[in-house]
Amino acid sequence: MSTFDLEVFEQTSNHYELRLSADGQPPRVRSLDRAAVDELITLVRRDYSTDATAYKVYGATRLAELGTRLAEFLDGDERWLTPMLAHPAGAVLRITAEQRLRHLPWELLAQEGAFLTVAGRAPLLPVRTVGDHAALTGPVVPGNRPLRVLFMAASPEGVEPVLNFEAEEAAILAATRRTGTDLVVEESGTLEGLRFLSRDYGPGHFDVLHLSGHATTDGGKPVFLLEDEFGAPTRATADQLAEAMQGHWPRLVFVSGCLTADAPEGGVFPSMSESLVAAGAPAVLGWALPVGDISATDFAAALYRALADGGSLDRAIVEARRHLFHDKKSSYWHLLRVYADRSPLAPMVTPLHTKGRKRLQVRAADQQFLDPQTQLSRVASRAEFVGRRRVIQRCLRALRQPADTPGAAQGLLLAGMGGLGKSSLASRLLERMPTHQRAVWYGRVDAIKFRELIDKVRFDDVDQRTEAAKLLDNEQLPLPIRLRYLLDVDGPLGGTPCLFVFDDFETGNLDARDDGSRVLAPAMAEILPALLAAIRDTGSPSRVVITSRYRFPTPAGTTLAVEALETLTPVEQTKKTANLANLRPESTINPVIRTRAIEAAAGNPRLLDWLNRIVGDAALDVDGLLAAIEGEADRFRRETVLADNLLDSQPLELRRMLARVNVVELPIPAATVHALHQHPDAARHLQRAVELGLLEEGIDPETHQPRYFVSNVLHPLVRPLLTDDDYTEACAAAARSLYQLWVLDSTAADGH
Repeated sequence: MSTFDLEVFEQTSNHYELRLSADGQPPRVRSLDRAAVDELITLVRRDYSTDATAYKVYGATRLAELGTRLAEFLDGDERWLTPMLAHPAGAVLRITAEQRLRHLPWELLAQEGAFLTVAGRAPLLPVRTVGDHAALTGPVVPGNRPLRVLFMAASPEGVEPVLNFEAEEAAILAATRRTGTDLVVEESGTLEGLRFLSRDYGPGHFDVLHLSGHATTDGGKPVFLLEDEFGAPTRATADQLAEAMQGHWPRLVFVSGCLTADAPEGGVFPSMSESLVAAGAPAVLGWALPVGDISATDFAAALYRALADGGSLDRAIVEARRHLFHDKKSSYWHLLRVYADRSPLAPMVTPLHTKGRKRLQVRAADQQFLDPQTQLSRVASRAEFVGRRRVIQRCLRALRQPADTPGAAQGLLLAGMGGLGKSSLASRLLERMPTHQRAVWYGRVDAIKFRELIDKVRFDDVDQRTEAAKLLDNEQLPLPIRLRYLLDVDGPLGGTPCLFVFDDFETGNLDARDDGSRVLAPAMAEILPALLAAIRDTGSPSRVVITSRYRFPTPAGTTLAVEALETLTPVEQTKKTANLANLRPESTINPVIRTRAIEAAAGNPRLLDWLNRIVGDAALDVDGLLAAIEGEADRFRRETVLADNLLDSQPLELRRMLARVNVVELPIPAATVHALHQHPDAARHLQRAVELGLLEEGIDPETHQPRYFVSNVLHPLVRPLLTDDDYTEACAAAARSLYQLWVLDSTAADGH
C-alpha cells in the first residue's frame, strides 16, 4: 500500500495549516479557518461518543454524514483524496495532528455513500502517527517461521463486563490453524507475569503482544486494568507496561478492550494506545469506544489469519476491518484505531510454503483427548472450556514454584466430583506449560504401565532414551533410586522437564477403607511416593499432576498441592452456555425447556454438554424431552455421587450436615458450616465430606479462605434428611451467620 502523510497544525490563533505529502514529493499546503475545525469537532462530540447511539447501529445515517464531512474537510477544493484513492492496492494515511484532530474518527471517511476504509476499489487506512522516530531502524525482514503471539487477558474480580477471553484465544488459534501460530498465554494477568514471560523469551521473540481487557483513566492519565496476585483489579500505565516489557516491544501491540484507543476529554489527554507508542511500541491497535466481545474476537481472528499468512500489517488491518463490515455486518467496524511511529507496516512472517520455513514447535494439548495416544480421556476443546481463571492461576503458581522454595509442592492434585472438568483443566495446564514434556496415564497404573514413560516423552537424543529404558528396567535397584537417577540434572531427563499426569486416578489406583476414605493401591503406593521423592531430592522442574474424584493421604515426606474444583459460577455458566448451540440464549429451542435443562445441570460442565445434545434431538417430543433431561440427570448422579454407595456409607450426622449446608445456594465459609452443623465431630465430618468429594471446597476470591458448597445435583438426595422444621431452622442459622460475616464484620473491617 502507498503511504501519504497528513500534517495539521495551528498556524495562528484563527487558522490551521494542512500539509499532504507522498513518496518524498514536495508537500501540498492549504489553510483552514479555525471555526471550520471547531464546528467539525462539535459535530463529532455529538454523534461519536459513549453517550451517542449512532455508532452502535450498522449503517447509521449519521455515521455516513459524519464520514462525508470528514472527507470534505480532508479533500478540500484541491481534491486531496483523489491521489490516495488512485492506488489499486489502497493507501496508508499517516496523520500527525494536535490531540483534538487526531482523535477524530478518520475511519469513517466517506464519499458518494461509500466508506473509504472498507471500499473495494482502494481501501484507505488511517494511522495516527506518534512522534517522528521509528523503533524499527534497520531492514525489516519477516521471520521464516510461524507467527508468534504473546496473549495476556486481564479479568479482575468485580470488573464489568466480564470478558470472554477464552473465546478470543480459541478464535485466534482456529483462524490460524492452517499456517500455525505459536501462541504463548500469560495466565496471571499481572505486570509481574508479563515481565517474567518477556524476560524468559528474550527480545525479538514475539511478533505480537495481545492484551485483552479494559482501559480507563486515572487523573486524566490512561491506564489498563490488570490483576494483582489474587485477581483484584490494579492499574497499569503505559510506562509500567513498557517497564514490564523491558523496552523490548514486538512489532505490534493489540490492546483489545473497550476505550483502549479513547483519548480522554475529547483528545486533551492521549489514549492508552497512543501512550504505548510514545513508550516505544512501533504500532498499537485499540478500540475507540465500547466494543462487543464477538466483534472484537472476529476482528482479532481475521487480523491474525492475515498476519500468519505472511500479509503486511497494514493490509491485514484493512482485511480484518472489511471482514467486520462486509461479512459480519458489525456496527463496531469503525472503532478499531491504529497508532504507530514511523516504522514500516511490513509483513512479520513469510507465507506457509516459503523454502526453509520453520515448523511450529509448540505441542498444544489435544482438543478432544488429554492423551491423544490412548484417546481415553475426553476433554473440552478450547472453545468449550471457560472459566476456572483463579483455579488455573493457583495451579500454575504451584507447578512453577522453584523446588528450593519453602513449601514447594512436587505435584498437584485436582480433586472434585465427576463432570466438573478435572481432565479439561489438566489439559489447559499442559497448554500453559509448553516448556514441559507431558506423559499421561489414564486409570490404573502399575510397574509395567509406568515403564511406558519411555514412549510418552520426547528425549533430546537416542542415547538418553536408551539410558532411561535401562534405568527403568533395572529391577536390581529400588524404584526410588532409579527415578532419582532418571531425573538427576545429569540423568536422561535432567534437561527435559516433564509433567507426569495421572488421569482418572480413582480408577484402579485407590483402595477403599471401611469408612469410605481412600488410600493408595499397592502398585501405586510404590510408584507415586518414589516419583514425588525423586522430584524433591533432585530439585527437578518436573511435576506430577493427578485428577481424582477422591482425596487420599499424601505420601510421607512429600508435598501435593490440592485444588478442589467447584461447580461453575453463574458468570462461568453463562460463558459456557453461550458456546452451546442448543442452550445459548439465541437458540431456537423452547425457552422453557432450555431453562429447565440448564437448571438440571446445576453448573456441572459435563452435564451441560450432555443436556445440550439431548434438547437438540428433534425425534423427542416435549414430554419425552423433559423426561430425557431428568433421566440423564439421574444417571449422572448415579455415576458421580452414588458410586460405591458412597453417600449411603457415611454416618447419618455427616449426611445431615450436607443437607443443612445445602439450604444455602452459594459457597459459604467454614464458620457458617459450623453454625449449621453444631456437632462435636463437625470438623471431622467437614474434612471427610471434602475428601470424598461430597462437599466442594473452593477458595473465596476476597478472603482467600476455603469456602464450601453442596452442588444442586445432590439436592434430591439429601433434602429428605431434614424435616420442614429442620430446614427452616437451618435457613435461619445460615442467615444469622452470613449476616454476621458478610455484613457486620465486613462493615467493622472497613471502619464504618
